[in-house]
Amino acid sequence: MENKQYNIGDKVILKKGHPCGSNNWEVVRLGADIKLKCMGCGRLIFMPRIEFNKKIKKVIEKEKNDA
Repeated sequence: MENKQYNIGDKVILKKGHPCGSNNWEVVRLGADIKLKCMGCGRLIFMPRIEFNKKIKKVIEKEKNDA
């Protein structure tokens, strides 16, 4: 299985939409669980990383790290 790298601030699209009608999310926290913020209504959710890897459709915008 492919180990994907995500950064805080990345914008992603999940396969299933949020009840508010949006399916665009922003990665807010990384770890064993990933915290996502809905770009439509601002709701925050936690999702296990394994579940997130299954539900992600694509990354729309990568956060730029100028380190």
